[in-house]
Amino acid sequence: MVKFYQHTSSFEHAWDNVTYAFWLRYPNPFASHVVGCDVIDRQVDPETGVLRTTRLILKQGVLPRWGRGLIKNPDAYIVEESEVDPKTMTMVTRTKNLNHVRVMQVEETQTFTVHPENPKWTQVKTEARIISELRWGLTGRVEAFGINKFMDNSAKARKGMAHILERLRQNAALAASGAPVAGAGAVGAVDC
Repeated sequence: MVKFYQHTSSFEHAWDNVTYAFWLRYPNPFASHVVGCDVIDRQVDPETGVLRTTRLILKQGVLPRWGRGLIKNPDAYIVEESEVDPKTMTMVTRTKNLNHVRVMQVEETQTFTVHPENPKWTQVKTEARIISELRWGLTGRVEAFGINKFMDNSAKARKGMAHILERLRQNAALAASGAPVAGAGAVGAVDC
């Protein structure tokens, strides 16, 4: 069986600010489980202007007591592939875990677009599939745990993005006032 998740949310910020904040989202107080993030490949298509990026993210996992016998090291390596199209103002990200896939595979797609009702806002559509190949009656339990954990983490991710967007807004206000502004490191990034 496969568990599905879908959620649409909005940020009261312009699309270009939200997509910029996406690259700066680690570290933030809501993502302490993210250990590192490295860009593996990044290129701009010369014909379309689309930016394509592949990153590797390391996250510290948390296992329920019943799952500790299935996985010795709960840390997860995540591959994130993204496409940013400045012409259509669309960013699509796809992530999936590279290890522990037999126990649980999590595949997430996020689409960032200009909000259809307010062009100064950004709409984010999140879709995920949680798949377990375990047998012995554990599939449903693992998938239920995965979908609940994913929902919790999605809420934290939205709070983290809101945090980074607020920091960017504060920096912009300081710059507009002529006050000295700290560099991008003031917002935060984990080697991305």
